[in-house]
Amino acid sequence: MAIDTGTVVTLADQVDYQDRSVVSKQLVKNESGSVTLFAFDAGEGLSEHTTPHDALVTVLDGQAEITVAGEEHTVATGDAILMPGGIPHAVFARERFVMSLVMLKRAGD
Repeated sequence: MAIDTGTVVTLADQVDYQDRSVVSKQLVKNESGSVTLFAFDAGEGLSEHTTPHDALVTVLDGQAEITVAGEEHTVATGDAILMPGGIPHAVFARERFVMSLVMLKRAGD
């Protein structure tokens, strides 16, 4: 794990921006799911895809467009959005932004 038990951290400071890149850092992973931070440079993104698990995105810095099932949503610092498992979604950074991604396995997975 990238965070020590009982240690207080500022999540947005745990991953650094890189020019023309998407940077990720996995903080926690276990049988129930994972927590990963992503830092996107402006104009970068993740193309449309699906995952078998529900994914909760919380924007920690900046602004992005997140598309879920063809519907575009503008999200900014402090916003969160749920991307259900099996539903196509995509991410595009309108400006530099950092997000926390919590992947939650569904019962029976």
